[in-house]
Amino acid sequence: MLQIIILAAGKGTRMKSKSAKVIHTLCNKPMIEYIIEESLKLTNTIDIVLNHQFDKVKEIVSKYPVNIIKQDLQNFPGTGGAVKEVSLKGDKILVLNGDMPLITADELKKFLEVDADIVMSVMKLKNPDGYGRVVIKEGNVLKIVEQKDASEEELKIPYVNAGVYLFKKEVLEEFLPKLSNNNKQKEYYLTDIIEMAVKKGLKVKAIEVDEESFKGVNSKKDLAEAEKIMCRRIKDFWMQQGVIMHLPDTIYIDAYSNFEGECEIGNGCVIKKSTIIESEIRPLSVIEEAVIKNSGIGPMARIRPKSEIIETHIGNFVEVKASRLKGVKAGHLSYLGDSEIDEGTNIGAGTITCNYDGKNKYKTKIGKNVFVGSDTQLIAPVIIEDDVMIAAGSTVNKDIKKGSLAISRAPIKIIKNFYYKFFGRKE
Repeated sequence: MLQIIILAAGKGTRMKSKSAKVIHTLCNKPMIEYIIEESLKLTNTIDIVLNHQFDKVKEIVSKYPVNIIKQDLQNFPGTGGAVKEVSLKGDKILVLNGDMPLITADELKKFLEVDADIVMSVMKLKNPDGYGRVVIKEGNVLKIVEQKDASEEELKIPYVNAGVYLFKKEVLEEFLPKLSNNNKQKEYYLTDIIEMAVKKGLKVKAIEVDEESFKGVNSKKDLAEAEKIMCRRIKDFWMQQGVIMHLPDTIYIDAYSNFEGECEIGNGCVIKKSTIIESEIRPLSVIEEAVIKNSGIGPMARIRPKSEIIETHIGNFVEVKASRLKGVKAGHLSYLGDSEIDEGTNIGAGTITCNYDGKNKYKTKIGKNVFVGSDTQLIAPVIIEDDVMIAAGSTVNKDIKKGSLAISRAPIKIIKNFYYKFFGRKE
């Protein structure tokens, strides 16, 4: 049986953030969640070791079937100390880091294919300066040497420790109790087990891993680079499912969005936590926590949370929030918030649903085949029944019955020759 231990107790001081490192997000999802989800593809026996902001991180990971452990940093600091806290249940134990969100189950499966007492991940870097080197001979790890302690020959080695290990259970049972924190940091290090195992003559194999998948996130620059990779993976997946994307490098799609059928996404769009079904999202539109079905959105439209848009045309500079629109045309320059609008209705330019009085939000309901003229203000709560016409420039603060015309305009007043009098000019 495989057991996976995810080390996620550290502060992540290089992130320079008030939040624990492992809950920073890539494509809207905390990085620790990616690691858990990939781990669950391999085993249901997963332990996560936490400490910094324990309650906050626990709240995020508790939705998964994992065992959560709080590391005692006073008595068991360091990576070796974290593993000391875990009850060893698997025949093999895979140790991962909580700041490697790009790891995939397919990459981790490769560790299980190697016959060794310890399988250690290494990366081959073009410029390994600043990293400790892993000395390897015929695939066997001989030692790990810090750069400051390396000889000239060892400094030429391109292999560095990638930080993921697979141990046989008996190896950890033997060497964990022997770990010492007699070092400057006063911490227990897993790498010391590698040294002890090599000295005893155990088989310690190196597995070369992909730098992209095993990229650690230690700073906000690392976070941005990792998000770029994750976003590319997400878009590649959806394009393979048949979604058309124009200039995909300019498009942001988060980890929670879904597409059904043949959809088309224009350049510069942002789509978060939304479901897009057989629709076109035109350039520079933003869709958040919404459902779009058989519709055209944008360009330059914004669909905010709790919106459902069906068989509808939303044009440029239209904002929709917490509304359900079915069979509607809203071509440009409108705000439709907390509304229900039925099929056949046309929303003129400059229409606003006035849904907020400073204390509470109110709903606007518009029926079928309603024509709303330009520059109309609908003061909620208000109900506009079917087959109504609202004249341009109207302010509607009463319910309108079926078949009616609503018009609200002050009479125009014309003062002859006012221009010439005001500027003191002759006609």
